[in-house]
Amino acid sequence: MSRPTKATIDLQALHHNFQLAQSLAPQSKTIAMVKANAYGHGAIEVAEALSDIAPAFGVACIEEALNLRAAGISNPILLLEGTFSSDEVAIAAQHRFWLMVENHPQKDAILTANISHPVDVWLGVDTGMHRLGFQPEDIADVYKALKASRNVSEQIVVSSHFACADDLEKQTTDKQIECFDACMPSDPNALSSLANSAAILAWPQAQRDWQRPGYMLYGGSPFRVAQKNADQLQAVMSFESAVISVRSIAAGESVGYTGNWTAQRESTIATITVGYGDGYPRQAPNGTPVLVNGQRCPLVGRVSMDMITVDVTDLPEARIGAAVELWGQTLSVDEVAQACGTIGYELLTRMPARVPRIYS
Repeated sequence: MSRPTKATIDLQALHHNFQLAQSLAPQSKTIAMVKANAYGHGAIEVAEALSDIAPAFGVACIEEALNLRAAGISNPILLLEGTFSSDEVAIAAQHRFWLMVENHPQKDAILTANISHPVDVWLGVDTGMHRLGFQPEDIADVYKALKASRNVSEQIVVSSHFACADDLEKQTTDKQIECFDACMPSDPNALSSLANSAAILAWPQAQRDWQRPGYMLYGGSPFRVAQKNADQLQAVMSFESAVISVRSIAAGESVGYTGNWTAQRESTIATITVGYGDGYPRQAPNGTPVLVNGQRCPLVGRVSMDMITVDVTDLPEARIGAAVELWGQTLSVDEVAQACGTIGYELLTRMPARVPRIYS
């Protein structure tokens, strides 16, 4: 026997979401984002599951890429933040990593590197997010310098990232697309990449040579409202546990640390073996939904490191051993995140190693 808290990873749902991304932009190639341990789902296992259909993978840094190579993943891997030191250029060339180039030191490190064969380069442009990337007016000169170098492969991908594509009403995305198109090099061989998950789902005008699905691969919606394409996504992670104790308390009694919830009636409280040590958000307020035996029940009391408590007064069949879903196929991680004042991205990516992943 073992503690019942686990994360079940549905690889068929993962395939479904990848294929949905492809179907929405069939003329684009799809690079699967597996950074941050594949958004908490297990980078190696996710990459292995997609290696036959994904032409490339995206990670944040060279350490993440090297872990995939050590596990036998041979697909090209894009380092989304580029290099952090000049010696990483030679490592990238050796392992067939693609390099995002965001600034002049990164560019100069590539141009001056002593490497035996060229690296594939993605050229980042800041179209309005103001986080990374060259200024639009600098792109022509930077592209020209990279194009002239024997250290750079012939085909360069020009890329940018959207700041507000998850907001379907804002005009920011249209402005970023306009800025991007205006600074694209005149070279007909230059490729381009714009669309993240939100843009793939809702901004068809952002489709280019490469698209970069991340959150949508794992079944989460970037939007706070219903959206016809996002509604087709399937949750990949089901975060599950079980009831380990059931007790009755009188009206006026409090539950958990700080006593921040007090029963207004005689109540039945179920204790579930999951807590912030397992990635369940400590900031989850009273009333956050939890599924017990498939029925929605409200969280009550402060989230502890290893346990939470739920009001099951209206669920008389709740017993020790009853199945619990914290989020997954039935209860969306996005709904839980919204109740907690955060986003599903955070809940998924901070899932700790303590929680075993079960792949199916």
